[in-house]
Amino acid sequence: MKTFMLGWEFPPFISGGLGTACYGLTKAMDKLGIKVTFVLPKGTGNPAGSVKTIGANDVRTATPSEQFTNTKFRVISSNLKPYASVGSHEHNYSYGKILLEIPDIGPMFSPDNYTGDILAAVSQYAEKAMMIAGVEDFDVVHAHDWMTYPAGKAVSCQNHKPLVVHVHSTEFDRSGEHVNQTVYDIERMGMHAASKVIAVSNLTKETIVKHYGVPSAKVEVVYNAVEHNGDGICHIPAEKKDKIVLFLGRITMQKGPEYFLAAAKKVLQVVDNVKFIMAGSGDMMHQIIELAASMGIGNKVLFTGFLSGEDVNRAYKMADLYVMPSVSEPFGISSLEAMDRNVPVLMSKQSGIAEVVTHALKVDFWDIDEMANKMIAVLKRPQLKTNLSKNGFHESCKFKWEDSAMKVKNIYEEVIEQAKSKEKK
Repeated sequence: MKTFMLGWEFPPFISGGLGTACYGLTKAMDKLGIKVTFVLPKGTGNPAGSVKTIGANDVRTATPSEQFTNTKFRVISSNLKPYASVGSHEHNYSYGKILLEIPDIGPMFSPDNYTGDILAAVSQYAEKAMMIAGVEDFDVVHAHDWMTYPAGKAVSCQNHKPLVVHVHSTEFDRSGEHVNQTVYDIERMGMHAASKVIAVSNLTKETIVKHYGVPSAKVEVVYNAVEHNGDGICHIPAEKKDKIVLFLGRITMQKGPEYFLAAAKKVLQVVDNVKFIMAGSGDMMHQIIELAASMGIGNKVLFTGFLSGEDVNRAYKMADLYVMPSVSEPFGISSLEAMDRNVPVLMSKQSGIAEVVTHALKVDFWDIDEMANKMIAVLKRPQLKTNLSKNGFHESCKFKWEDSAMKVKNIYEEVIEQAKSKEKK
């Protein structure tokens, strides 16, 4: 079985959880023997460390690496950076019209109010992807998130292969009810063009069915997993004087950073020897720094900026508690990563991961009193912390990318068989 995969980030090019998910899923699919051609926008460095990549105009097969034996990567000069301009509804979109036209398909969308750079990159990515697809052999097209949907539809139409779109996040997650119409239209187009839609949780599936008009039977839930690096042992440095509460993610409306700070202030009224680390970057970064200062807790909140690789592991090892206060989180891989590293987790009930884990504390993102109470409970009750750490680690071990990959493989087989049946008719 061969798949033509379209994505906009892959380690070490990570700006959110999508890169982590694409890596884990692709690696597991590779082990299953599925032959993957992964098309990525141009970046610097080398995806997945030892994985070798080649340019869009070079159609040779990439040399297999130690990590991937059935996967080859195509890198094209299309600089997709979604979080630079997509997210909060507070953005003022005021750019010129861009018309994306794909040969033999015609206009796919015609946005009036969106960033020209991003849409130009989406268009260029789609055109280059079609060029690559013209010399590749595959059975199915698999597109991850909205910026690759135009490419996915174009390649599917050009090569007469079924399309599967993978929804890791929607515009409703990123912007609430104040969605950007252009992004919404692209998302809806991709979902309706696809033979199957993969959602990362039932929460996401409900959004797809309710807001995008996609039939429920067309949407399959495939939960994310985690690369297991933990050992079930607490690694908090013995010399650490203060307790550490960790927020790790984009500092943007979707992730609820202001609720984290509001709860932090309440915690500090009860527990003094605690520091709150906010690891990440985003469009609300300066606003949140100013908010911490205005609340009088600036000396208790540390901002690290964006972290990756070993810096992320160090942050988890220092943490006494990981908090994910997301307003809307399709899944929440970071919570699984924390559990895998023996860190107690407090997560928003408005997250996909909350559907399927038991050994984590849960709270409505807006309930800052309850959020603070549960933070205090973990910080002041060693046995609660130990139980959450131990049981959370064992629960995280149940989430395996091999299981997710097998479900995707089954979806591929279904859409390929459906396509063959249509051809016979």
